[in-house]
Amino acid sequence: MTFDEVFFMSSQRVVVIGQGYVGLPVAMRAVEVGFDVVGFDVDEAKIEGMAAGRSHIDDITDADIEAALATGRFLPTRNTDDIAGFDVAVITVPTPLHEGGPDMRFIVSAGEMIAPHVRSGSTVILESTTYPGTTEEVLGPLLEAGSGLTSGADFHLGFSPERIDPGNQTWDFQRTPKVVSGVDEASLKVVQEFYDAIVDTTVPVKGTREAELTKLLENTFRHVNIALVNEIGMHAHALGIDMWDVIRAASSKPFGFMPFYPGPGVGGHCLPIDPSYLAWQIERTLRTTSKFVKIANDINDHMPDYVVKRIQLGLNERLKPVKGSRVLVLGVAYKKNSNDARETPSTQVIEQLLELGAQVVVHDSHVDRFHLDAQAPRVELTPTEVASADVVVLITDHDDVDYDLVVEHAGYVFDSRHRVSGDNVELL
Repeated sequence: MTFDEVFFMSSQRVVVIGQGYVGLPVAMRAVEVGFDVVGFDVDEAKIEGMAAGRSHIDDITDADIEAALATGRFLPTRNTDDIAGFDVAVITVPTPLHEGGPDMRFIVSAGEMIAPHVRSGSTVILESTTYPGTTEEVLGPLLEAGSGLTSGADFHLGFSPERIDPGNQTWDFQRTPKVVSGVDEASLKVVQEFYDAIVDTTVPVKGTREAELTKLLENTFRHVNIALVNEIGMHAHALGIDMWDVIRAASSKPFGFMPFYPGPGVGGHCLPIDPSYLAWQIERTLRTTSKFVKIANDINDHMPDYVVKRIQLGLNERLKPVKGSRVLVLGVAYKKNSNDARETPSTQVIEQLLELGAQVVVHDSHVDRFHLDAQAPRVELTPTEVASADVVVLITDHDDVDYDLVVEHAGYVFDSRHRVSGDNVELL
């Protein structure tokens, strides 16, 4: 690292708005390389936990938080006064859907909060996933109105889509290439310089709209292909064909094929939401529909229904009604080895089973609190617990589960992830 690079980092005050799955890794990495970082969040429990050296996400450990605090260069806070004097502000707030359209409330709130602190030469970067045009049409005007300055001319403004994959030990925040953009060349240069300091590779694009659409394309690609294998998988089962064996065989082709796998539905912030941002923008501006997104949404949204139907049929074959049956659900996180339960398909599966009269219990050592804990109590994974279940439903295949114990003691296992095998196992 050169003297100029060290001076650049040591002289920069970075504010990261939002300390969740996206913002906290950004903050920790920025501290690690030498920036003075303020981690802002409105969630009192998060801030108090971080101030005490506790992490609330899997990818960041308590030791990481403690190390950041020990530098004296990390301040977790809910106090808006601590935002003052920033050189770089990174906005990593949620962007949920509301009545089928993007909910910009959190971006607007963040923009209004930091606008009075924008100074000549400062930089604001949006990372929250959103529709093309948000940075220039929504955030930029808010910052200009609150600061009296002009983006591009007076302060730098850019967009860099988050690519956080919770639980991925290979492609973490630092190693994953970072797409960067700015509203003008000067903004792009500063945004790229910032991310060059904290990640291994940056990928500049022409403008913020290109960067915003890049994120939506990435996730729509996954969403559509998952829907494709989910639909074909349902047909394959009806035809008596092993879809998993088909995918294994197709994957042997060294070109022209990329494997995707059937599952109980999609979850997290990205796949259930991001493609709908794209579809919304297309309908709003072009007055046409995105047929692929609409079809993919329909298929993936109804996979939990299909899972419940298959469980019903499986129990019927064993002369057991769903009503009164004891169902042990393994995993409520939306993906394995993660504590992220946002938009998880487990919610719909559990709710539907409860509505049908099943007695549902859950095992998941990664998710501390789940909104259905009162209706579907947590249990330890013991031989007795497994044996007492009329069906064990594998929704999330965490690596810390003793699958040999499950197969050995369960009478009937419905596996939606192709994790186990045996005469008592039925695959999705």
